[in-house]
Amino acid sequence: MTSIYSNQKSKTLSTFGKYSMFPESLIRHALVAVVNNLEDAHEQIDTAISTAIKESKPVYISISCNLPSIPHPTFSRHPVPFFLSPRLSNQMNLEVAVEAAVAFLNKAVKPVLVGGPKMRVSKACKAFVELADACGCPVAVMPSAKGLVPEHHSRFIGTSVGYSLLIRKEKAIIVQPERVVIGHGPAFGCVLMKDFLHALATRLKKNTAAYENFRRICVPPGEPLSSEPGEPLRVNILFKHIQAMLSGNTAIIAETGDSWFNCQKLKLPEGCGYEFQMQYGSIGWAVGATLGYAQAAKDKRVIACIGDGSFQVTAQEVSTMLRWGQNTIIFLINNGGYTIEVEIHDGPYNVIKNWNYTGLVEAFHNGEGASATQQRFVTVRTEEELKEALKAALGPKKDCLCFIEVIVHKDNTSRELLEWGSRVSAANSRPPNPQ
Repeated sequence: MTSIYSNQKSKTLSTFGKYSMFPESLIRHALVAVVNNLEDAHEQIDTAISTAIKESKPVYISISCNLPSIPHPTFSRHPVPFFLSPRLSNQMNLEVAVEAAVAFLNKAVKPVLVGGPKMRVSKACKAFVELADACGCPVAVMPSAKGLVPEHHSRFIGTSVGYSLLIRKEKAIIVQPERVVIGHGPAFGCVLMKDFLHALATRLKKNTAAYENFRRICVPPGEPLSSEPGEPLRVNILFKHIQAMLSGNTAIIAETGDSWFNCQKLKLPEGCGYEFQMQYGSIGWAVGATLGYAQAAKDKRVIACIGDGSFQVTAQEVSTMLRWGQNTIIFLINNGGYTIEVEIHDGPYNVIKNWNYTGLVEAFHNGEGASATQQRFVTVRTEEELKEALKAALGPKKDCLCFIEVIVHKDNTSRELLEWGSRVSAANSRPPNPQ
């Protein structure tokens, strides 16, 4: 992602810094190019864009608003060709790392592969699947890597959520984008993840012991209890219907909160997209993420699961979704507050002012763009009403944004959230470390 901002007018270099729109923390952790003169504009912009491509990380370019209209001699010529040198593994380190890993894993009784989120920036997802095919091990993913490994893989066993995966370092091989650490050591640098996984797949002996053991003890999750006619809608019934909506033409966006845990339990069909933001737990992230994903991935219909507390932080972005004619389906899960915070530390500050959410989206629509009916912006309280709303959302007219407010009980949470919340609460309430 490259974000380009038009900043205030260019001043002298010495005074420009104090007017910077970028916080100090951002400048420390991401590349920020501040263009306030034309002489080095080419160099700064090229460097920023090439860094984004090479590192698969965001960069930020700030351009003073009075510069674009000013002619400059260098702009009359073709720009100097810019080449990106490919990243390469150190072949000697790669060979030694693979040899050490093979010796380590061939002694293991029941090895398991666990995929993490850095496979994406390392462009190593294909190599990971190649290794999984070759080694016979069961395959799991960390929560932040859900969607990076095909869940239809024959040995996919699910997601390690919360505190259920406590890796003992001495029994693990940790593969970073450019580094491999085996147990407590040795470590091998200048080894690209995708090269290491690809080479390991050609050398490793097949070992299906862990997967066979998993097959013996695994009890698949059951279906939720059926609803009685007119019964208040339960979250597990909602996600049962969301599961049925998924295909290779859809993508799931999960907001911080109970949607974290409920969406983790969805089974993703081949090609189904999945995004959620685990690292910082930023409440309100999903609304903007839904807007951006839907704008970029025109081949998929986005399904967003967002709590009412989170929605109130960034609700205005729905206006932009309507402006651009996006056909997203938003499930606004209204349980009257910040439920995830209640499970960590309860208090009156977790109860929020209830909004007329469907009325707000109607106001954003304001009679412009694709026509909106009552069934497009609708509140549901029972499974029967949910079915009617989904019938309209998935019907022949799929060119409109659909906003479905789902009213559920304030205590209707997943078992995983209750367990996670109690653990975080205990950690937060421990005495401070002695000085």
